[in-house]
Amino acid sequence: MVNWPSPAKLNLFLYITGRRADGYHDLQTLFQFIDYGDTLNFALRDDGEICLLTPIDGVPDESNLIVRAARLLKSYSSAPLGADISINKVLPMGGGLGGGSSNAATVLVALNHLWQCGLSVEQLCEIGLTLGADVPVFIFGHSAFAEGVGEKLQPANPQEKWYLVAHPGVHIPTPIIFSDAELIRNTPKRSLLTLLNAPFSNDCEPIARKRFPEVEQLISWLLEYAPSRLTGTGACVFAEFDTESAARDVLKKAPEWLHGFVARGINTSPLQTVLSRQE
Repeated sequence: MVNWPSPAKLNLFLYITGRRADGYHDLQTLFQFIDYGDTLNFALRDDGEICLLTPIDGVPDESNLIVRAARLLKSYSSAPLGADISINKVLPMGGGLGGGSSNAATVLVALNHLWQCGLSVEQLCEIGLTLGADVPVFIFGHSAFAEGVGEKLQPANPQEKWYLVAHPGVHIPTPIIFSDAELIRNTPKRSLLTLLNAPFSNDCEPIARKRFPEVEQLISWLLEYAPSRLTGTGACVFAEFDTESAARDVLKKAPEWLHGFVARGINTSPLQTVLSRQE
C-alpha cells in the first residue's frame, strides 16, 4: 500500500493588503512545505462508498475535509469506484500548518490518480479552492507566492532552512483573527522580489499575541534564540535556523510547556514526489 504524504506548510510571511466586498481578505503570503506531516492510505472499493476508517474525534464525516474532498471528486469520475481511507494524523488542528487543507489536497491528488479521473492540476486546484483557500497550494506542489485569498499562485524558491515548529497548546479559530478590529488590513502590495529582500513578518501575529497569552509566551521565548513568528493565523510558531543541529539544540533547552518538533523547509512537496513515482 502506498503511503501518500500530507505535508505541513509554513507561511514564511503573511501580509493583509485589503478587505474585499465579500468579507474575505486579500493577502500576499509565501508558502513553503516542511518534511513533516500526516500520511494517508487508500484502498479502492467497487461499490462507490467513501469510508474514513480513522475518524477524528469531534469531526463528523460531513465536516471532515478528507471525506468532503473524496465525495466532491467522485462527481468527476465516471467509474463506480469508492475508497477506504485511513490517516496517520500528527499535525495539530487549528495550528496554522494547513493540516486539513493538506489532507484534502492529498485526497484529490491521490484519488485523481487511483480513480483515473484524468483531471489536470489546474482543475484539481479549482475543485480544491471550494474546500478551502489553502488547498490549491498543496495540489500545486511547489513553494509558492500567493495573492488574492491565496488562490493566485506563483512558484517561488525560498531558502530551505531548518525550523523549530512549536504549538502553544491553544486552538485559534481563523475568524477570531480576521474579525478583530485592530487587525492590519492595509499593508501595501509589493513584488515578490521586494518581499524576499525585506524582513519577513506576519500581520496576524500581533492579534494572536494580544488575544492568546500562550502565543505571546511562546514567541517571546523563541525570539531569544532565533528569528521567530506565527504561521498563518496560528497557533503554531516557528523559529528558523541554518542547520538542523542548531534547531535541535534549542529544542533541548525548551521548557516543559513547549511542545515542538524540528523539520526542514522543502520547496517540492513530498506528495508530488510520490505521485511522480506512481505515474
